[in-house]
Amino acid sequence: MSPTPSTPQSLCDRNALINRRQVLGVAGASVALAATGAQAQAYPTRPLRFVVPYAAGGGTDLVIRALQEPLGKALGQPIVVDNKSGAAGAIGAREVARAAADGHTFLVSNNGPSVILPLLQKEAGYDPVRDFTPVTTLAVAPIVLIANPSVPATDTASFIDWARQQKAGVTYASAGAGSIGHLAAEQFAKMAGVQFLHVPYRGQAPTINAVMAGETQAAFTSSSDTMINLVRTGRIRLIGVGTEQPTPLVPGGTPIARGLPGYKADFWQGVLAPAGTPMPIVQRVAQEIQRLLALPEMQQKYASMSYGASTNSPAAFAQMVATEVKLWSALIAERGIKLES
Repeated sequence: MSPTPSTPQSLCDRNALINRRQVLGVAGASVALAATGAQAQAYPTRPLRFVVPYAAGGGTDLVIRALQEPLGKALGQPIVVDNKSGAAGAIGAREVARAAADGHTFLVSNNGPSVILPLLQKEAGYDPVRDFTPVTTLAVAPIVLIANPSVPATDTASFIDWARQQKAGVTYASAGAGSIGHLAAEQFAKMAGVQFLHVPYRGQAPTINAVMAGETQAAFTSSSDTMINLVRTGRIRLIGVGTEQPTPLVPGGTPIARGLPGYKADFWQGVLAPAGTPMPIVQRVAQEIQRLLALPEMQQKYASMSYGASTNSPAAFAQMVATEVKLWSALIAERGIKLES
């Protein structure tokens, strides 16, 4: 059966219908954009909660508290810092992952809860990529390779040469199984072709003390004033830093990459929002933080805590998280890394 031919009138009616739908579609899109813009302009409507997945007084807590008052003034609402510690950071991270995505709840975290922990612990209850929208980094502390003064090495190349001669392996300390220091060491061992023996401790201070006392021969840990002072007095030896370029945070530190090309490791702090948080809101918070951390007084305040103020765009931060997830998940599987090790 052949189709009924269209009459000029039916063609006119059809074109009118199409035009009417197009107009309605454009109008609908305009309304949606206007609503998003109005939402961003009205934001925030109440105090903002920044959840820290650790107890008060630690590095993650201090970097956001330094921003608490100026950021609140910039956004026009008070900033409430809420410490939700427990389960190596999973409790606080999980709470933010399940919070309303309205731009009034954020997570202030580091590599641990934000990337590494859910890769090691399925019961953490959240996905590092799927459940968060990265906003911006806040600060970075270089990962350093330190050794007991009895180790006959002064740089990365000589350390690798010495380590390869140790038939029983080289003992190294970290701030705990699954910590960034643990993974940074295993990545070094993989790339350098050396045998390492992991000795986990509870936190950074015991890690440094273990190297100083000779309980372990080396350690991968974040930089600090305490560590730098011990290097200056000759009680521990600085072998190298995980940054791609020399950093003023570690005076005299030579990048590990100069002796082990391609190596990079650092310890960052950043702000993340629940997945689905409107991008105009995410961008506004990121821009205010970036503006504040560009101020000399804020940079000095972070430097006094052994951190370098370091920000990036939401897109760049998201890419950084995705890259780390890929890197560490592959390393964890290949090296058989477990929390209970």
